[in-house]
Amino acid sequence: MSKSEKEEQAARQIAVNRRARHEYHIDERYEAGLALQGWEVKSLRAGRAQITEAYVTLKNGEAFLIGAHFTPLKQTCTHEIADATRTRKLLLHERELAGLIGKVERAGYTLIPLDLHWTRGRAKLEVGLAKGKKQHDKRADIKEKDWQRQKERLMRHKA
Repeated sequence: MSKSEKEEQAARQIAVNRRARHEYHIDERYEAGLALQGWEVKSLRAGRAQITEAYVTLKNGEAFLIGAHFTPLKQTCTHEIADATRTRKLLLHERELAGLIGKVERAGYTLIPLDLHWTRGRAKLEVGLAKGKKQHDKRADIKEKDWQRQKERLMRHKA
């Protein structure tokens, strides 16, 4: 990725769940739309969202985001009650939902929100189909990251 692509990606990101990649093996990724209220969109535009404690559930053939926190702005409409952690519906194709339901119920997978971003002016949530990591897997990942950092340092000092 070039520097301009990284800047563009950072500009379109709203919130990232960094802990998800540490806690889970992510096998597949899906991009889902969100059914939002007006004040929530304004809050997202201000970058006031948090998805680290959020998770996705499947009920009656539909997907829902639970536990995501969208902080309401102070100038939010007074006659509308802003619930920061309300359950939000995810918009996915029926084929995707059918496949997800099968894998979550039978194969022991879970759905984790990975990041919240803008795509063509619409808020999208990247959802990962994941399995939990064991403690030794987490340790191996940390060792691998440390080794990669050391390799980079050595290469920089040699050049």
